[in-house]
Amino acid sequence: MNNVWLKDAMECCEQLISYRRKLHACAETGFDLPKTSQTITEALTAMGYEPKIIGRCGLVATIGKGEPAVLLRADIDALPIKEQTSLSYACKDSHMHACGHDMHATMLLGAAALLRKHVQQLDGCVKLMFQPAEELLEGAKDMLDHGLLEDTEKCTALMLHVMSDSGLKTGTVVVPNAGVSAPAADFFSITVSGKGCHGAMPHMGVDPINAGAHILLALQTINAREMGANQAHAITITAFNSGATANVIPGEAILQGSVRSYDTKTQQFLRKRIETIVQSTAAAFRASAHVTWLSSCPTLINDVRLVKKAEELLPSVLGTDRVLSADKLGGAGARSVGSEDFSYISQRVPSLMLAIAAGGEYPLHHPKVVFKEEALPYGAAAYAAFAAQMAGFNCS
Repeated sequence: MNNVWLKDAMECCEQLISYRRKLHACAETGFDLPKTSQTITEALTAMGYEPKIIGRCGLVATIGKGEPAVLLRADIDALPIKEQTSLSYACKDSHMHACGHDMHATMLLGAAALLRKHVQQLDGCVKLMFQPAEELLEGAKDMLDHGLLEDTEKCTALMLHVMSDSGLKTGTVVVPNAGVSAPAADFFSITVSGKGCHGAMPHMGVDPINAGAHILLALQTINAREMGANQAHAITITAFNSGATANVIPGEAILQGSVRSYDTKTQQFLRKRIETIVQSTAAAFRASAHVTWLSSCPTLINDVRLVKKAEELLPSVLGTDRVLSADKLGGAGARSVGSEDFSYISQRVPSLMLAIAAGGEYPLHHPKVVFKEEALPYGAAAYAAFAAQMAGFNCS
């Protein structure tokens, strides 16, 4: 039976490409996803599903009934990036699916079609979760807070994430090591307050840009002088905004960024040090500053039993040449450095995050990244086969 999943997925490849291009062209961000949600809802309804809204705009469709239950998750939001590809279906707005969420959503729609075809053989149920606001690290928690898992006691969960510029054959799935595979994250904003004045008379004011620049540099010393070589982490400033003209020192500067690590103790230490350094450095330059903590997520944990299940199952579904174990890949199989709010689900139920190679010459989040649609049927087959296995598939 296992080889049927990929065969069926290949047969609907043209439909998958159509879904993907429509989603890519209407890329939307955060929780503001009306066109994206409509496209997914129409596709699921045409298959015979009855999708429901959970939380602000998350979508869930269910197939089968009873337990065991399997949750298949795809994120559906894009990034506020102006696309710089030459694709005929490129998004014309200042949004882009540069993280491949249009690929994820399409793969899950493909799995929905495959499972529908074999619904009579499902002993349990499968929940199809189309999640907004992953890039904000808020969508999964929003859906959980509004009852996503309330009606299931015995549940497992799976997500796939595309890889770009990996050097692996398109459609290759990488099964992670058990344990933590993606870091906890905290997004933050730093407001530096000074005293505005004439650009020719800086001594008459307090320059928040100068203070902010020293804060940015001081934060990098945490890595250089306060963390051990075995304490993987990242502190990144991604925005620095202040002023509007050449001859006025502004009164305020705002920096934004994120901090990530792989354990709670390290994350708490980093948060505390960021606050101390920000306040003390600003004071050294006669300014004041405070840190506002924005959205966050915990570490993502891969369940050891699900890792073994995937290693046993997927080669017979996708082919032995398209399934690799992370512990055999060295650097290519290292745990993710990008955070994932699927981690909220992994803290609640046994979960697994698979990676799937989708070509591309540029990294994720780059305005020129282009994913190969040949990966779509492999992702759809992996989703469907895993769900069938875990939900109790009757092959007779």
